[in-house]
Amino acid sequence: MTVYSNIACLGAGRMGRGIAVAFAYAGHPVAIIDFKTRATDKFAALETDALGEIRKTFASMARFGLLAAGDVETLMDRVSIVPEADAGAALSGATIIFEGVPEVLDLKRDALAKASQLAGPTPIIASTTSTILVDDISGAVEHPERFLNAHWLNPAYLVPLVELSPGAKTDPAITARVKAMLEGIGKVPVICAASPGYIVPRIQVLAMNEAARMVEEGVASAADIDKAIKYGFGFRFAVLGLLEFVDWGGGDILHYAGQYLTGALKSDRYAAPDIIGRNMAEGKVGLRSGEGFLDYAGMDVDAYREQRLAAFVGLLRHFELAKPPVL
Repeated sequence: MTVYSNIACLGAGRMGRGIAVAFAYAGHPVAIIDFKTRATDKFAALETDALGEIRKTFASMARFGLLAAGDVETLMDRVSIVPEADAGAALSGATIIFEGVPEVLDLKRDALAKASQLAGPTPIIASTTSTILVDDISGAVEHPERFLNAHWLNPAYLVPLVELSPGAKTDPAITARVKAMLEGIGKVPVICAASPGYIVPRIQVLAMNEAARMVEEGVASAADIDKAIKYGFGFRFAVLGLLEFVDWGGGDILHYAGQYLTGALKSDRYAAPDIIGRNMAEGKVGLRSGEGFLDYAGMDVDAYREQRLAAFVGLLRHFELAKPPVL
């Protein structure tokens, strides 16, 4: 018989609700803890709102075919909203606590300090901050070896990726446990250093700013830029990772493209980083040389290409753009 861990979400906002949906869907009981002192009627209103939104989320998932409509109430029975007065029992009984209070350093530190005291030394604690580095808040946690950051992307119950960022004092075994728990509910965790912007936000800020800049410069309309992203950039990178694509075409292509754009647009933001030049000097230009950012030694390259091309065809069908030949 499968034993499901108790999950606690500290904060009843959007992130806490989304994480609750993801874990309840996967069989776990989840306590969403309201960490503010409220009058009874105010808490009742919050509870009604939170559970109402979660029920609507499950109902939409049923419409999308992810569950049967009759399963909604079973999943709802796994979710509870806990007032501040009862937080101690919920926190101490949790296997992992996900902190999701607003992105204000002092608020997070205060909440984490209080939660870690109430929880005792056993539960794992993970912040979900999207902006604050893990070691800027780890000092507030008693037994910081059980603390790390777990950055979910909204909507948390649908986006598979979770970026795990351990701190200087995080026990590697704790990181491994959180990674395994997330994989157990169907998520795709990646581990990254405590660096501003993590992985996805750091890349997407550049891309979004560049898209806005092109509108500002009159390069194309907003609608056409978004169409280009959806059917070109996004289409391609739904199948190939960014660095995999560098290897697919060759790092030397990125090097020369960066040189041209740096001169033509008079901006160093297009210059290739030093690692591209080093890889070229070492003959590691990508797929055609057998090594680039990734190692292709011993790989059946033809089969690899076939698999990736088949995935592109699957996307064409998804977008209803796969047309039969004209004969």
